[in-house]
Amino acid sequence: MTDPAALDGFYSSPALDFTPRPGEILRRRTVATPRLDGGNRAWQLVYATRTAFSAPIPASGIVITPHTTEFARPSPILVYCTAFHGLGGHCAPSQLLAGERTEPETGFITTALERGWTVAVPDGHGLGMTGLGPHQFLAGRAAAHAVLDLARAVRALPELDSAQAPCTVWGYADGGRGAVWAAEQQPQYAPELDLRGVAAGAVVADPGALIAEIDGGRWAGLGLAGLIGLGRAYTHLPVGHILTDDGHRTIEQARELDAAALLVTYRNEPLGRWCERPDPWNDPLWRYVLANETSGRVAPQVPVHLYHGTEDALVPAAMGRGLFAEYRALGVDVSWREYATSHIGTATDGAAEAIARLASYLLHRPGTAARPAPPSPQTT
Repeated sequence: MTDPAALDGFYSSPALDFTPRPGEILRRRTVATPRLDGGNRAWQLVYATRTAFSAPIPASGIVITPHTTEFARPSPILVYCTAFHGLGGHCAPSQLLAGERTEPETGFITTALERGWTVAVPDGHGLGMTGLGPHQFLAGRAAAHAVLDLARAVRALPELDSAQAPCTVWGYADGGRGAVWAAEQQPQYAPELDLRGVAAGAVVADPGALIAEIDGGRWAGLGLAGLIGLGRAYTHLPVGHILTDDGHRTIEQARELDAAALLVTYRNEPLGRWCERPDPWNDPLWRYVLANETSGRVAPQVPVHLYHGTEDALVPAAMGRGLFAEYRALGVDVSWREYATSHIGTATDGAAEAIARLASYLLHRPGTAARPAPPSPQTT
């Protein structure tokens, strides 16, 4: 079946025969968001960003303004990072939100629009744009660049008076991973952004530990997706040395699949089936890559709200608690909330507090209020 995105010239990769500024808008068009309540004007964007290793690369996303706002201009900007949608195919959030198919996280985006915030949703490196895939799933620094450069692009949109707009970031699961990486990278990568705070749920803080945990089980397709996504992000390293011939063929097939197809096709399949060893995450080169992808090594300079479900069968709650402890040790203004429910249940149950936290962060510029003592873990 032909990918509709491949037939849409808007998403074709532009030739970067110059070095654009990070966040520079390369292409934009007005779109409708028929399945999104609370949205007003919207634009699909192709903008310049950087790979994890600083090479220029185009990325796509969507920007949606609210129908009404209680704020004097400029309206705050929320960069909303969706959970993993897939490695390829017609599953990029910017395409779903402007198409006939439903974006699974429409409800969370609507809640933010109802607050009067402008919402920007990045597709991430390699997703949406044709010829640049597969999506660089689990590559934290790449995700951070896509997030921060989309915020830059929103501030530069000529239709909006947003050049001085404050920003927040929110995400869940892999989206939460992108959010905390954006918080960690912002002081160095995008210091001019007025980032006020971040909310992140079920953060994949340690991809190596997660891949080992889910290998051969119901979520095994995500482990394969991580191998593919990180392999794409680290193409300057010989990361494919662990693959068998069958592994190379499998990757070519999987790199175009969305999340649902990955989970069905590779359910209960161990990575060792396609690798030279049964535990590829322990290969020395891959141990280096995965160690480079752990969160909590750099202190965000803005408040961070973390939340997790105690019954999360995909991302262990201990991983979230560990990140909370790391941030607290680094002196980050960090809060923590546990919910006695599942991975999917926590995405819903934690949304109201996440939005409330972000709203409170918008009331203060970083550094203008004394940092409270870190709270003790709480369970609801």
